[in-house]
Amino acid sequence: MNDKPEGIVLTEEQRRRRRARSIAIALVLAGLAILFYVVTIVKIGPQILNRPL
Repeated sequence: MNDKPEGIVLTEEQRRRRRARSIAIALVLAGLAILFYVVTIVKIGPQILNRPL
């Protein structure tokens, strides 16, 4: 019954940096998704509004 946590134990500073890096990566991915969506809509053009139902 070992009370020590196994594996790598991060310091508070390392946890803070990891979280900041994860948030930055998430924002970049969200930005890319929005960019792809906008580019797709622009390439389709205004004709998307004239589709028959």
